[in-house]
Amino acid sequence: MPLARVSIFPLPGALLLPGMDLPLHIFEPRYRALIHDAMARDRRIGIIQPRGGGAVPPLFDMGCLGHVSHIEALDDGRFNIVLTGLARFRLVRELPVSTQFRQIEADVEQTPQEDEVLHMAERAALEQESRRFADLLGYVVDWTAVSRLDDTALVNGIAQIVPFDPAAKQTLLEADTLSERSERIIQLMQIVGRMERDGGATMQ
Repeated sequence: MPLARVSIFPLPGALLLPGMDLPLHIFEPRYRALIHDAMARDRRIGIIQPRGGGAVPPLFDMGCLGHVSHIEALDDGRFNIVLTGLARFRLVRELPVSTQFRQIEADVEQTPQEDEVLHMAERAALEQESRRFADLLGYVVDWTAVSRLDDTALVNGIAQIVPFDPAAKQTLLEADTLSERSERIIQLMQIVGRMERDGGATMQ
């Protein structure tokens, strides 16, 4: 596959996965410019996490390409958008550009042809650990609605909303299979649960 030029939105703690939606409020001038550029071209933006701070922080090696599936332009120049995940990408190099926003050259994965499924035991373990985690943190969850989700929506939905730190979120993005991502979620929930019980610390 040829490498792709991707305009990026570095955002710590944000996780976009293929097939999932990520709502964003765009207010900084450089990212307003990014939205204008994306809407004039192919409506595509790469979400990737920075590794640290600073004006131009280094980036993690993997992100997710998203399509602007909904946009609301506000009177003061801000935007509310929804990005729908298309495919993961691996950063090859950052490009020297004159735009306010950063651009990279990336190797974009081919979209999987079929939805993955979990074994019954894997699904049960994830739902059980999620219930424990939600109870521990005082979350109110409609478990009937959760039980109706397909495996991909369940695993990736949990991965997006759990209050893990950026490094932990990155490990979920980098999991190559649904089973691997599910297992990592369970392990991280157990770690956070122990931290919470031992003194109230969390991974956020």
